[in-house]
Amino acid sequence: MITLMQKFMRRLFGNFFKKKKDIKMGLYGPPNGGKTTLANQVCKDWLGEEMGSVSNVAHETREIQIKEQLTIKSNGKELSFNLVDTPGIATKIDYEDFLKVGMKDGEAKARAKEATKGVVNAIKWLDDMDVVIVVLDSTKDPFTQVNITIVGNLQARDIPVLLVANKIDLKKSDIKRIQTAFPQYDVVGISAKCGNNMDEFYEALFKISR
Repeated sequence: MITLMQKFMRRLFGNFFKKKKDIKMGLYGPPNGGKTTLANQVCKDWLGEEMGSVSNVAHETREIQIKEQLTIKSNGKELSFNLVDTPGIATKIDYEDFLKVGMKDGEAKARAKEATKGVVNAIKWLDDMDVVIVVLDSTKDPFTQVNITIVGNLQARDIPVLLVANKIDLKKSDIKRIQTAFPQYDVVGISAKCGNNMDEFYEALFKISR
């Protein structure tokens, strides 16, 4: 029979190890939404270095990238986590799309194969995430099959989510469309490329990581 003291000790050490757990914060979203650009901005702000390469061609990030033990600070508070940048989620990847941007046949087929594998791995990694940041291009219509699928998977897993409306530096940016599409989540507008509104973004991370 478990004594009251044993219950207390279990709870005490259980909470201790829970606090020591490495928080995994994942960047998710469709291709070219700005996930890696945001990851680079966060790493530059707090580590003075970038995390990965970016490109105007979709699926530049095709493998999971992790930056461990990243610590951010805001208003006297600290938050440490492992930042996980994932490949862009897509419902269809066609090698012919890569041919259109100038890739040769073999290169295009290899890119499509790697991108498909990256999407599968990104979805698998959802089960390991403690917090997810969904990065959306605020110049585009958020009501897409990909975005609805991503958000639906997150809701099913009951994972804390922050929506980022990226590219607010562009004229066609419309944060309200994203807020209307997914009213169940907080939305923060930023420009990862220009570093605009990052303070509000960091403050929002503290709120959803409690």
